[in-house]
This record gives sequence, structure tokens and C-alpha cells, in this order.
Amino acid sequence: MERRLAAIVCADVAGYSRMMGSDEAGTHAAFKAHRAAIHPIILNHGGRVVKNTGDGFLLEFASIVGATEAAIAMQTVMAERNHHLPAERAMQFRLGIHMGDVIADEDEVFGDDVNIAVRLESVASPGGFAISAKAYREACKHLTVPLTDAGNHRFKNIKDAVGVFTWMPEGAPALAPELREASALSQQYRTAIVGVLPFANLSDAQDEYFSDGLTEDLIHALSLQSFYRVLSRNSTFAFKGKNLSTRLIAREIDATYLIQGSVRRAGAKIRVTAELIAPETGEQLWTGRYDRDIGDLFAMQDEITTNLSAAIATEIVRAEASAPARLSTDVTAWDRFLKGLSHYYRQTKEDLAAAVDLFREAIGLDPKLSIAHAYLATIQIQSIQFGWVKGTREMWAEAMNLAETSVRLDPRSSFAFSILSWAHAMEGHYEAAMDAAKRAVALNPYDNGARGVLGICHFVIGEHREAIELFSMAAQRDNSDPRYQWAALNAFSHYLLRQYDATLSWAREQLYINPNHMQALAIRAAALAQLGRTDEADEATKVLMTNYPTLNVDRHLRNFHWKRPENLAHYREGLLKAGVPLGKLTLIQSDVKRAAES
Repeated sequence: MERRLAAIVCADVAGYSRMMGSDEAGTHAAFKAHRAAIHPIILNHGGRVVKNTGDGFLLEFASIVGATEAAIAMQTVMAERNHHLPAERAMQFRLGIHMGDVIADEDEVFGDDVNIAVRLESVASPGGFAISAKAYREACKHLTVPLTDAGNHRFKNIKDAVGVFTWMPEGAPALAPELREASALSQQYRTAIVGVLPFANLSDAQDEYFSDGLTEDLIHALSLQSFYRVLSRNSTFAFKGKNLSTRLIAREIDATYLIQGSVRRAGAKIRVTAELIAPETGEQLWTGRYDRDIGDLFAMQDEITTNLSAAIATEIVRAEASAPARLSTDVTAWDRFLKGLSHYYRQTKEDLAAAVDLFREAIGLDPKLSIAHAYLATIQIQSIQFGWVKGTREMWAEAMNLAETSVRLDPRSSFAFSILSWAHAMEGHYEAAMDAAKRAVALNPYDNGARGVLGICHFVIGEHREAIELFSMAAQRDNSDPRYQWAALNAFSHYLLRQYDATLSWAREQLYINPNHMQALAIRAAALAQLGRTDEADEATKVLMTNYPTLNVDRHLRNFHWKRPENLAHYREGLLKAGVPLGKLTLIQSDVKRAAES
């Protein structure tokens, strides 16, 4: 091994996995043709191809000036080639450029400076490049094109902030909307990169199609999430059948998390196991096993994919939220958002208040950060439902505005549309709520949160059996996501169907997760009263009023906008039977009456 100073260029194709999904053979052929067209440019500027990565490549140059001039020439040629193509077939490279000390081992190069070039590629615009400030200072005096100062950026596993300059060729075509990244979340915020390794087939060779198909479906399902970036099939299937450590694979494809699994078939049954790994530490973050009858093969495969993606997506968000804080005074919006997320997952009153402040800080630093608006709207609604804040008109208006802003900033986020639907449902805007929920499900059919919010829409209009089916499905597949309170919602639906025993079971489940959940405490008291279990109802009401001493029926019901008056009347009846005070006026009159009688 030797060390040497080098300029590194990292490239990938924007929207490659989506293009492969619509035309695999055509996309691969086009990529090879483009790569052949720019190869002479690389050589003419003294560069070499270190390796091809399926949807991109890594280049080494002896000179940073040569590397930057080659990048400009490559992107100019690509813009000309794309100019003659329909927008949906345009293929655009993103390039990251950096210089520094690298370790050379045979034909490979390694080191932090290589990693920085890879990270820079992720913040480049399609058709342009991002170059580190360090490299720009060396090259700028020889460049004939202007670059834009994009400020400092923080990257995963890179200790210090990196100054970034960017460039785009004049007249470069924009990607068609359907070919852009699935989320409007800026690439600099996509800290997690997820690789799904081909699931191992532990059965006969003729079952190979199922393990490969399941892997591809899972890649697709996870790629519909907004929070992280999922590597394409080509990036991970290159390791099929190779006995390499997950740490080596992760470094090869620059993955933050890896998913691996196996498929075993025995007669009419099939077993799928999967695990989520943090490869740098080797820690197993999550593991799951699914035993199913084969039956309708495609339906069974779709069910397993949905279950896997729901569980894994939640665990990745949880892992990112619990990552150690960066020791730096260079605060970014994403830093503030992740810090807020770590507080949000603790689900205490104090932590939710801290999360609110941090999400507001993130929005102040970057008003276009859609996901921070969505989480802030979520906390506003939950804080009212938990009884931790008073549900004023101003708070509801702010929650609605945050949800609408999140959708406007990221119109491809199922989470954003789910929160908008939830806000509309809570305000009694039934048609708007249903429209937003259906849009969320259409954007990501694997998002259990979106399907559960569709259940909320059925619940508020009084279609409780449909709501229970959707709530139960969401709870079964993922009951650990604090954004949604499936157990409490199920308790309410069963209550309104007069299935009080089921109400108590679901309320107990919610209180196990959150012992101070106001609505779960309230519905438990109402259900016990309706069952005639007077002593237990009295005790449940005592616990409710101890936790929320200012609660009364009139104020509580002001936050419920159910379509059917009989549902509201039935809930009101149960609360009054349980001994929850009607209102402030009732309390005063009772005190006066008792004083007069004494």
C-alpha cells in the first residue's frame, strides 16, 4: 500500500433505480453508451476509472484542475446528449469532487478524502457537480466558469463540516417530475443510505426467483420512504453469492445500514427471515421472521414485503434519531431535526416540548425542510389529544398550516399527506381528510401509517368496522411508531360499536405504552361505566382526574368533530356515567348546593 495526493471524482445517475424499474434493458444500455462517450474526456484530462459501481463510477486524477475541467466537460457533453432526448429518458450524472491524501492498494483507493467525494456527490444537482471548498481554492484560478457557494455541509461519518461549491451547465434539462427523487428533501439531509442485499435462497434452485423477487420488492417499498436513500438493485445484487463481511460490502457501496435475509420453502409453507444491521459496528438493530402458507404466491409476497418495509423503515428512523450528537458548533437544520427526533421518541411531556423547540429551530434554519413541518404538526395534534396543552383555535390553525406547508414542500411524501389528512379529520373536514389519506396511500402503498390514517377518516364519519380493520392492520404490522396511536383509536371505535370489553383491551394496550394517555384513560372510564362496573369506573375516573385535574366533559368534547351526533352523545354519556365533571359551571353549582345543605 502507498499514500499519495489525488483528486477524486465520484459519480452516480439521478433517479437510476426508477429508470431501471420502467425499462431495465434500455436504461442499462443508455448508461453504458453515455459512459463510453465520456471515457475519452476522463483520459484526456489525466484521469482513470478506479471502479464502476453499477449506477456510477469513481475516478482518480493527478490534478484537481484536471479533475474539475473533466467534470465540466463531462457534464457539458451529457447536457448535449440529453438535449435530443425526451425528458423521461434523460440521464443525468451527479458528480462529487474532492482532493486529499488517499491510500492506494493495487488499483483501489481508500481513505476519508475518498469518502468526502462520495458524500459530495449526494448534494450535487443532477447534471452538475459539488466540489469541496478545499479543492475549489486550488482549482478556481484556472476555471473559466462561475461556481456557487453552497455553504457548509455536515456528512455522515465525516468529523468536520465541509465547505461546498456547486456548478450547473447552462441550459441543462431538468428531470421530468416523475423521475426526480421520491422526496423533495435535499440530498444533504439524506444521512442514511440503505442497501438491501439479495435474500439467500435456502431451498431448491427453482425457488431462486422468489428470493430475488422479494428482494426487489423490498428495495422498491423502502425507496418510497422520504427519510433515507435506498441503493438500486444493481448496487447490491453484485454481491449475490459472495461470502463477504457486511462491513466490507457497506464500505464498497457506502451504505449506512444493510438488510439481509433468507427464504426457505418446505412443502406448502415458506419462511422468510430478515435483519437490519449497522455494518460499521456489526450491531443487529432488528430481526424478524415470517412463516406463511404459499397459497396465492403474489399476495403472500406482497404481505411479507409490506410487513418487512413497515418494521424496517421505523427502525431506521429510530436508529438515526438515537445516533450520538455531533460535537460541533456548526449547527445545521438537519442536526436540529435529528436532535428533536431523539426527544420525540421518548414520548414524555418534557421531551415533546423540547422536540417542538428543536423542530422550530430546524425550520428557522431551513424553511424548506418539509419533514420538520410534518413532525411539528404531529406534535401539535398529539399534545392536544394527550391533554398536555389546551386545544385553542390558534394551535389547530398552526397544525393545519404546518401540514399544508409540508405537503407543498414535498408533494411526494406519504407521511406529509397522512398528517394533512389527520389534521383535516380532527377539524371535521371529512372530504378533504379522505382525499389526502387516499393520496398518501397511492404515493406509498406500503406505508402502514397512511393506511391507519385512512382508518381515522372512516372513524370520524362513523364507519367504525372499516376503521377497526385498518387500525388493527396498522397495529399488527407496526405498533411501535409513536406518530400514531392505533391502540387508543381502536379503543374508541370498539366503544362506539358498544363492544366495551374490546375497548378495555385496547385501552390497556395504549396505557401500557403511555400510562398517562388522556384519551385512553377517558375511554377506559367510559367503557367501565357502560358495563356497570361502577367501582372500577370510579377508580378509573379518579386516575384520570388525578392526571388531568382541570378536565371536564364540555371542554374535552370541544376537540372532537365526529360526523354523527349520536357517536358524540354516546361518548358523553359514558363519561358522565363514570363521574367526569360536566363543566366548570357544574362544579361551582355543586359546591354551592353542598354548602347550602350543610
